[in-house]
Amino acid sequence: MLKELSIRNFAIIDDLKINFSAGLTILSGETGAGKSIILNAVNLLLGSRASADLVRTGAETAELEGRFQILQTGTIAESLSAHGYDPAEALLIRRIISRSDGNRVYINGRLATIGLLNTITENLASISGQHAHQGLLKEEQHLLILDRFGGLMALRQQTHDNYHQILPLVEKLNRLNTLRQRQAEHIELLSFQKKEIMAANPILQEDTELENERLRLRNAETLYQTVYSSIEELYGASGSVIERILEVKKNLTNAGRIDSQLAAKADSLGTAVYQIEDLAEELRSYLNLIEMDEKRLETIEERLDTLNKLKRKYGGSIEAVSFQLETIEQELSKVENISEQIKEVEDKLKKLHAQLKRKSMQLSKKRKKAAEIFALKVVEELDSLNMPHTDFKVILRPIATKEKTSSYLKSDRHTITETGVDRATFMIAPNPGEELKPLAGIASGGELSRVVLALKAILAETGAVETIVFDEVDAGIGGVTAEVVGRKLYELARHHQIICITHLPQIAKFGECHFRITKHVNTGRTRTAIQPLSKEDRHREIARMLGGEKITQTTLDHARELLEK
Repeated sequence: MLKELSIRNFAIIDDLKINFSAGLTILSGETGAGKSIILNAVNLLLGSRASADLVRTGAETAELEGRFQILQTGTIAESLSAHGYDPAEALLIRRIISRSDGNRVYINGRLATIGLLNTITENLASISGQHAHQGLLKEEQHLLILDRFGGLMALRQQTHDNYHQILPLVEKLNRLNTLRQRQAEHIELLSFQKKEIMAANPILQEDTELENERLRLRNAETLYQTVYSSIEELYGASGSVIERILEVKKNLTNAGRIDSQLAAKADSLGTAVYQIEDLAEELRSYLNLIEMDEKRLETIEERLDTLNKLKRKYGGSIEAVSFQLETIEQELSKVENISEQIKEVEDKLKKLHAQLKRKSMQLSKKRKKAAEIFALKVVEELDSLNMPHTDFKVILRPIATKEKTSSYLKSDRHTITETGVDRATFMIAPNPGEELKPLAGIASGGELSRVVLALKAILAETGAVETIVFDEVDAGIGGVTAEVVGRKLYELARHHQIICITHLPQIAKFGECHFRITKHVNTGRTRTAIQPLSKEDRHREIARMLGGEKITQTTLDHARELLEK
């Protein structure tokens, strides 16, 4: 139950606070005073989409806050507990709408998401306004209303879950069958690629080593001449480097007899002689290793050509080629096991399809029974709302099967969807002698308003929603019919908190609590105010609703008479 509503900087509302009570609460006022804005505020607290355009001119943010009293054992309490909230506390919802900094939602003081808000408020309140009237004309809503009335939501949810278990498996089976159709071609390609790579048997770093060897073979003569001449220069030829160093060493040794410092230098040159001799020996060994083998060069060229072709084809490197081989082997394993995979998926689908078919048929059977009872109750409610002799039926039709529909989403010749095999249409004939027509064919706004009220009254008996807000329930009606509608709202208020926005005194008189909404201009700004009405104030408001702004003694007397009745 909505206990308190606070609105700040929202549309033309500056700062407004309303305390609600149980029973029937009436909101009245002149057209444009802001009644629909209050309805929008409640809608936003229940999770509808917000827009920066709703922020009052001159303000950066709008703030809405609603405090709800909830039952400790209901679905809302269960939802709060499931999301870490204490259901013993009152439910406090706060929304901040910003022009530039995004919007924020708080539930009991904790930052939350719109998704979570929608989950928690799903059964918190029901708003019947222009959009509810339009929604009632959509056939997809008819099946939902029937299922709620018949207490079939649990079975409907099971059917929904079953359907969505089957859907991805059907897609997987289609992919596997498509793969199997081109299996032979696919296996042939993969087998060829595997054979090609394995025949070449590439080794990591092999290409780098072969490149180096090829470079040496191509330049073998140059290397031989360079190394040979270097050995001669260092050691072999007359006047070689080592001979000259030995001559210098001899001279320094002789001079070392005069100065001992030079003797040490001579010893260092001796070490250099040994190093040069070692280097010359290493160069002789290298010289012996130099090959001038044209056949070996040709073999290397061929091998590198093979490796380069593989690299170009399979990723650009020997590492990539090796990885491709692993991938091919995995793919071959999958393709070779495709028949087993198909059988496994088909076995799962057969079990799930049997469950889906059983549940959807069970759901359809129960809907037929519920539809008969529902139609009788609607006729009964409409009769009490001054629409006697109205004929109302719920037509259930199977969903036609399309060619591409999977056999696992069919029951006999009918398609199974997430809501089962049925499509529901509400048919009505408001006047005797008329043919039944779809509800969308109702031309009278007054008739549609009463149908909405009748459906709300019926669903209120089975639903868990504690608060119902009515806007435009008085559209197209007046006189005796308005009084009948008011009495129906009063009866509903025995079991639910009812908040009704109305222009009709015949409805307003049934309110147990009455607020008047006014609009006035102050310092160049339009502001909306709301005032709880005392007994005398209520007389005057009912009089205004009867006769306009100019209140006479006659309209006051009429207002008192209405309220006394």
